[in-house]
Amino acid sequence: MKIATYNVNGINGRLPVLLRWLDEAAPDIVCLQELKAPQDRFPQAAIEAAGYGAIWHGQSRWNGVAILARGCDPLETRRGLPGDPTDEQSRYLEAAVDGVLVGGLYLPNGNPRPGPRFDYKLRWFDRLEARMAELIGMDAPVVIAGDYNVMPNELDVHKPERWVDDALFAPEVRAAYARLLDQGWIDALRTLHPDERIYTFWHYFRGAFERDAGLRIDHHLLNPVAAKRLAGAGVDRFARAWEKTSDHAPVWITLD
Repeated sequence: MKIATYNVNGINGRLPVLLRWLDEAAPDIVCLQELKAPQDRFPQAAIEAAGYGAIWHGQSRWNGVAILARGCDPLETRRGLPGDPTDEQSRYLEAAVDGVLVGGLYLPNGNPRPGPRFDYKLRWFDRLEARMAELIGMDAPVVIAGDYNVMPNELDVHKPERWVDDALFAPEVRAAYARLLDQGWIDALRTLHPDERIYTFWHYFRGAFERDAGLRIDHHLLNPVAAKRLAGAGVDRFARAWEKTSDHAPVWITLD
């Protein structure tokens, strides 16, 4: 089973890119972020024509997450994180697909730091930590995938000294990510490629992609049951080189 995460940076504007990647990469499950589309503007017909069932949590102009499943409809199990009934941002979705529980997330950016946005990011992280503590011990594979907006360590960022004050590399945020690993989750890509400098995001400006001046902020975290089945992990950098593409590349794992 191939499970991917992809921040599409606007699903309708980049629909040709998404459909091309689905055709070439043929993932079984996909977590999408930054749909930037209200609920009624999700391109369901085009996704279904490509062979995927879908559930989605849209939001006008910003945010938005979806889960796609090849040849079937994901069975939604949760929409939004518990812990704050006033939070209306579309950032979390869970579904069961072929015996695997998949959570798709778009964690807040948090900039500028300090400030209200950074405080919201830390509160959202606390809620995610609580939810993942409930899921870690499931007797089934669980994969929580998405744009975490966190570079866990210096290997995950080009020129880390330039990011010391950024909300994606702040000590509080890296510590929050480390607490997820302390629960027993594994970072799939880093587990299989412990010493490689691998990026998943490159800014559009200053030739960042061409210079490989990137960040690794898109992650798959696996519970112990899923971790035992981990067979592969990688980044589809080729999609980042396409015309009118997202500033993220798709990231994938395979489970036996």
